[in-house]
Amino acid sequence: MRVARRLLQAVVVLWAAFTLSFLILYLLPGDSVLTKLGSAEGGPSASPEQIAQLRAQYGLDQPVLVQYGKQLLAALHGDFGTSVSTGDDATHMVLTALPPTLAVTGLALLFAVVFGGAIAVLGTFTRTRWVSQLLLSLPPLGTSLPTFWVGLLLIQLFSFRLRLVPALGSAGFASLILPAVTLALPTGAIIAQVLAKSLRTQLAEPYVEIVRAKGAGRGRVHFGHALRNAGLPTLTLVGVVAGNLLAGSVVTETVFSRDGLGRITASAVTSQDVPVVQAVIVLAAFFFVGLNLIVDLVYPLLDPRVRKEVTADG
Repeated sequence: MRVARRLLQAVVVLWAAFTLSFLILYLLPGDSVLTKLGSAEGGPSASPEQIAQLRAQYGLDQPVLVQYGKQLLAALHGDFGTSVSTGDDATHMVLTALPPTLAVTGLALLFAVVFGGAIAVLGTFTRTRWVSQLLLSLPPLGTSLPTFWVGLLLIQLFSFRLRLVPALGSAGFASLILPAVTLALPTGAIIAQVLAKSLRTQLAEPYVEIVRAKGAGRGRVHFGHALRNAGLPTLTLVGVVAGNLLAGSVVTETVFSRDGLGRITASAVTSQDVPVVQAVIVLAAFFFVGLNLIVDLVYPLLDPRVRKEVTADG
């Protein structure tokens, strides 16, 4: 029952993402057909017949409810229509641009979990006060730095001065490092903040005193008991921020001139290419819902209290 409920909620979220994006894009000022004609050779002088022909070709001359119904039905089959700007299939464009973006966001998530988790664990474990204060002061600093500024700073230092990694482009693993670090910085900072607070809360719980009274050392208390319980809210957070990394790829891929979902999104928004923008929005919602569904299903495996509730719920 619980799994069926979560799946139904996921379907509702995807439908809401499609419907809201359709309404917002429909209500935005501007006309994608006029934008396309305006960018083409001799476009501004296009006749009313040519404009009407293009609108009919993309179904933009039909009532809004008819457009919505047709697009929703087609989207259920994975068809988001044809790009107004390029004439290519919108779904194919988005799926083709997805792998480079997944490579950057996947590496960024790995960096964020490893370094964010390490800062939180070491900052709450060390007995040296100034080291703890230094480590735990880094996450607020990381969340306050603008992503584009961090990207430009990293390019200046590691590419232009030290010449360790390429500044721009999508060729090879080395080109992934700076974009991934740029994306990981705010995400890792949030993970570190939440995990550090959860660890402090767990270390103040009465059961920790009982474990210590039974002779457990600091390491076993910290890593074997407190970290296990403190990791559960952090796992929930990871499901949320992992979806946000896709949104952050728009800025990162623009700064580092990388191919990927972010670049075609920026281009589609500029040219008011509704089919491509809608395909990107629904795809991002699909990843966000999927990740949170996985986290939700993993939760009972890690927390016996949730497992009992799920078992009782049937």
